[in-house]
Amino acid sequence: MDFDQLLMRFFGTVDLEGLSADALVAGTTRLRLQFGMEKDEERRFGLWCLMYMLGTAPEVDQAFVSEEDRDAAQEFADSVDADIEEAE
Repeated sequence: MDFDQLLMRFFGTVDLEGLSADALVAGTTRLRLQFGMEKDEERRFGLWCLMYMLGTAPEVDQAFVSEEDRDAAQEFADSVDADIEEAE
């Protein structure tokens, strides 16, 4: 999944900083709905990663059935968090 395409699909822009609060909530709602309906595990993972970066992802244990997917998601989350801490 291409990050910019995901942003365009759910938010109508690649510049989230320019979005109104209402537009951000609407895009996030669309993203969460798609995540809940998505059957393809790779796409679900990509959607979850975007939600995580936006601070709206469900807990790993709730989001993924397979242990492999849970481990990958936790590794992604830890990596993002480490990058944020390093930047501070």
